[in-house]
Amino acid sequence: MRRLAFLSLLVPLLALARHTYHSSILELRINPQQQQVELALKVFTDDLENALSKGRPQHLTLQDPRIVPLADAYLRSHLELALPYTSSRQPRLPLTLQFLGMQPEKDAYWLYAKAKLPRAATAVWLRNTVLLDLFSDQMNIVNAEGNDKKVSELYRAGHDQAVLTLK
Repeated sequence: MRRLAFLSLLVPLLALARHTYHSSILELRINPQQQQVELALKVFTDDLENALSKGRPQHLTLQDPRIVPLADAYLRSHLELALPYTSSRQPRLPLTLQFLGMQPEKDAYWLYAKAKLPRAATAVWLRNTVLLDLFSDQMNIVNAEGNDKKVSELYRAGHDQAVLTLK
């Protein structure tokens, strides 16, 4: 837990120089009043541009008007949310992400999304594969909050999914 807190502080400092450190930070919040999960994902601008340009004939910039639907599709394919199993006979219940938009911040971008909850939740299953296919050293830090509890999880190659329990 202390390692994740240290990494959360280290990432912004590393962003000041051209980064050789590949990371993202996902802030996940269970909002019981709105009955939804709220997500804010921070990624380095150049990493996101590379991810969204992958397989395209020319490199895209985040100022390109075609980028918003690509960012939406990327987020949906690299972040999966579900309510975890409640019993061995009840499967995970997938949650549908709704992309809300993106906002620049120095050399990074924030991507925002939400997912409606069909019932109250004290845990969420999350698969986070953001940039894992581009960088072998990619680390995705997740800080989750809900029900007056906070937890952090480090996602990387070989560990791209976990249940975040907030009770």
